Amino acid sequence: MIVGGSRLRQIGWAAALGVVFALFVALTFRVNAVKSEVVRAERQIVALKRETMRLETEFETRANQQQLANWNAVDFGYVAPRADQYLENERQLASLSEPVAPGAPAPIRVARSAEPQEYPALVSPLTGRPVGEDADPQPEKAPTARPTLANDARGEDRPSLAERLGMQVDLRSTSPDFTPAAKVSE
Repeated sequence: MIVGGSRLRQIGWAAALGVVFALFVALTFRVNAVKSEVVRAERQIVALKRETMRLETEFETRANQQQLANWNAVDFGYVAPRADQYLENERQLASLSEPVAPGAPAPIRVARSAEPQEYPALVSPLTGRPVGEDADPQPEKAPTARPTLANDARGEDRPSLAERLGMQVDLRSTSPDFTPAAKVSE
């Protein structure tokens, strides 16, 4: 009998452990289900907050449209473009331009040489001499009258700064020789 009671006790404990394990598994599944519902609810809250912000922005934008329309009607007078205002190509756009006015500056054009060439040395805009050359030991006296663009203080005709910008300096001689860049011969 002791053997039978002991065996019955073991079966009872095994059954109790089985019930506890089954309840533990059921409880774990229930906790995980609740956790997933909480995560889903948090994601919905975040999505709803984003949607609320988008709708608030849309509402503010639409509320401002009436104010913008009032400003446009009273102050600015802008209208939407019509179909006949669109151009088909660049030629139509160019036909709308005005002719160049007299005295207007020439358009800036940039060109690149096919062959690499040496850059001219830097020349001082004040003296006209290459940079780094020793200055005169005795500087010239300041002129009493201000020189014009075409004549310098010594009365010599020299090109203006605008003309010199389009010229190349010949550094082989002792004094600068301004020759047009297109006519420089080596």
